[in-house]
Parts: sequence; C-alpha cells; structure tokens
Amino acid sequence: MRATFSTHSRSARASRGSPRAARPSCSTRTIRSGSRTRRPDTPARPGGSIVLPTVQAAASQIAPVAHVAQTGVHQTEAILFLILLQLTIIVLAGRAGSLAAQRIGQSAAVGEIVVGLLLGPSLFGALAPHAFDFVFRSAPPGPMQILSQIGLILLMFQIGLEFDFGHLGSARNRTTTVAVAIACIALPFALGLGLGYASAPILSPSAPPLAAALFVAVALSITALPILGRILIELDMTRHPLGVIAISAAAINDVVGWLLLALVTTLVSAAFEWRAFVLRIAGVIAFALVSLIVIRPLFRRYVGRHAPDLERTGQLDPTLLGVVLAAIFVSAMATYALGIFAIFGGFLMGVVLHQERAFVEAWRASVGRFVLVFFLPIFFTYTGLRTNVGGLDSAALWGWCALTIALATIGKYGGAWLAARACGFDANASHILGVLMNTRALMELIVINVGYDLGVISPNVFTMLVIMAIATTIVPMPLIRHALARAARRHGKTMREAR
Repeated sequence: MRATFSTHSRSARASRGSPRAARPSCSTRTIRSGSRTRRPDTPARPGGSIVLPTVQAAASQIAPVAHVAQTGVHQTEAILFLILLQLTIIVLAGRAGSLAAQRIGQSAAVGEIVVGLLLGPSLFGALAPHAFDFVFRSAPPGPMQILSQIGLILLMFQIGLEFDFGHLGSARNRTTTVAVAIACIALPFALGLGLGYASAPILSPSAPPLAAALFVAVALSITALPILGRILIELDMTRHPLGVIAISAAAINDVVGWLLLALVTTLVSAAFEWRAFVLRIAGVIAFALVSLIVIRPLFRRYVGRHAPDLERTGQLDPTLLGVVLAAIFVSAMATYALGIFAIFGGFLMGVVLHQERAFVEAWRASVGRFVLVFFLPIFFTYTGLRTNVGGLDSAALWGWCALTIALATIGKYGGAWLAARACGFDANASHILGVLMNTRALMELIVINVGYDLGVISPNVFTMLVIMAIATTIVPMPLIRHALARAARRHGKTMREAR
C-alpha cells in the first residue's frame, strides 16, 4: 500500500483555527491498492480508515516499551561484562596467591585472603584508582556478595563431610571439646570487652562505648570454622583426634558466638526480648536434633542406594547431586530463619552425610575443587574491598592494632591451652589445640561487617580487626607443622603417622 499526504497536517489547521481542522484533508491524497485506484472521496471499505491510525498508535505505544527493554538488556549485558571481568581477575589472582602461599608452607587460604586484601583499596585502589573504580566500583556489589555466601554454604557442607566425629565417642575427647569451647569464648570475650571499652572513646567516638565494646568482645571470641577446616584438610588432620576436637569445639564456639552476636545486636538496637532469644536457642537445638535423628537416616538410605555406582565410577549421579544440593540449601534457609546464619545449615548437612565415604570422595573430587577454586576467593576479595590499611596513618593507631592482635591471641590460645592441659593433654597437644583455635578470618570478618554496618565499629577498628584475622590465620601452619614434627621425633614416627 502506498500513500502520499498533504503538507497541511491536522495540527497545523487546528493551530490556525480553521473550521476544517476537525476533518482530515484528502485533497491531494491518492491511495492505491494492488491495480485498483480509489479517489479520496470514495467511501472506504469497512475498517480501512481505522487500520493505519491504529497501527501507528500501537507503534507509538510499543516504541517506548521496546526502548526500555532494549536499554535494560544493554544494562544487564554491561553489568554481566563487569562481573565476568571481576571473576576473571579474582579467580586468577586467587590461584596465584594460593600457589605462592603453599610454596612458602602456608595454607592456600592465606594466599587468597592476602590477594583479596591487595585487590581492594589498600593496594590496587591506591596504585591505580581509576582502574580500581572501573573494575570493582562500576557494578553493584550484590551479585558478588551473593556468590560469596553461596560459596561459604557449600564450603561449610564440605567441611562437615570431611570430619570423622567418631573420636568424640571418647569421654575424654568430649570433655575436652566442651572445655576448650567454653574457655575459648569466655577468656577472649572478657579481654575484648575491656579492650573495646577502653578504646571506644578514641577509636569509635561516635559509637556508644558499651556497644562498641560488646562487638569487639564478640569479634575476639569467634573461631573461623571454614578456614580452620580447610587448614586441617591441608594438614591431613581431619581424622586426627586433635583435629576433630578442634573442629567440634570451633563449631560449638561459633554457634555460641552467633547467639552472642544476635544478643549484642538486639541490645544495641534496643529490641531485645528474652523470650525470643530463648526460642531461638530452642529452635536451633530442635533443628539439629531433627537433622541427626530424622533426616540423617533418610539421606543415608537414599545415598546408600547410589553407593555401588559411586564406588565403581567415583562420580556423582546428576540426580543425587541435585537432591543433595537442594537439601543443603533448605538446611541453610532453616538455620537462617532460626537466626544463626545460613552457613551453619551447610555444615549441619555435611555432618548428616559425613559417614558416606564413597559420596564424600566423589564430592571432594568434583564439586569440592570447584568450590575452593571459584567461590572462596570471591568472599576474600569482597571483604578486601571494604578494608583500607592506609587509614591507619599514625603510630598510635598501629599500637592499638598490635594490642588487638596480642589480646586476641592470648584469649584464644591461652583458653584452649589451659582447657586441654586441665583435661590431661600434654603440653605439645595443648599447644596444637591453642594454635588451631586461634584461627579466625571468615567468621571474624562476618562479625565485624555486622558491627560496621550498625555503626558501632569505625573504619579504623574494622581495618584493625581484619589485620588481626589475617595475622591469626598466617600463624597456625608453621607452628602446627613444627609441633607435629616435634611429636614425630619424640615418638619415632613419620609426620603422617603423628597425625
């Protein structure tokens, strides 16, 4: 269909006040359809005069929507490009850091933590601020934060799988676990409370002193369960009695620590209710019992059906993997709803399945490696983006930082050492437990992020606690290797036998 229109538009006639403005002008319009020609004053076929204006009106309505959709697609692609750029840098830098750390006898996690710090404003942002802003500030932080939390949930599941809790069948080991857990909360909490209260007027003057002191106390009381588990895996201590005692005490420590964090948070926000707090504790205990008494037999029976295939192929069946992943996420949602963070749901699900050794080996060989290489470095980098070591620009601030590290170490190491000695362990074994329980990092970082977001921890205190977390994560590997070697020499065993 071809159409030519008069140069006088309807709006033009209306603007001159012409009485013909309401009637469309067709004096010079000719409409051809196929081989037939129709004069403008010839009556149109029914609906013929409506089709073109209707299409034009519809197009005018669709065009803005299409433009918005196209713009949304472009924005999504731009964000995706930046996220992929971040992931590329994080994964490659994380692997480089972990390899470098292992070459000098450290845990791979230490290298990844340091790399995450270096990718933040402390180094990358200071040396190349424009490049840093483009890479890490151009995209919203939400996607990376969610990826890091999913990775932590899967890592906690893997840690739960790795440990043989049969060692806790010994009454001595059970007693030691509880004693170490209590001592490693009480002593560092008391020291942190004093440190936080004394430093609050100087380091966090805008925060209430008691609130700042309570958050510092909780931060010093936490043990990094995921990093401790990874260190024990790398040291091949997952089935050693000391390793099981340490991870079990750390699990108790962190559950109590999260309850303390919830208590402190509600006290700070003036919304604390004893009834709600007691119900939260009861809910956590009830969920753990249901998981171990009801869910565990069901899953062991289900996984047991796949055991022959797992032992023969060493690979996870897609259906089995899908069911287990769904169970991990449901467990994580349950613990989140109970108020103790989703990552504990992953750990509890790992405990449920830890006796299925064929499944554990297949998970470790496939999904486990992906979790360690991809997900974990994301969390360290995300935390590094919030840390600026350059903010500690005076000797006094560095003095407070050194005091924080010293008191944190005395509290954790001293508490574990005293508890182990009281339970009959020798000095070397007590030393190993003290060093292991002094490992922080992940959980520490989560706690101080909560305090920072609530405004009760200043940026400088945040940075000090991050440095303390890194320092207490670097120390364990060389000290434990030395202690294991000393025990091996004393008993005439190889290091592996000593473990």
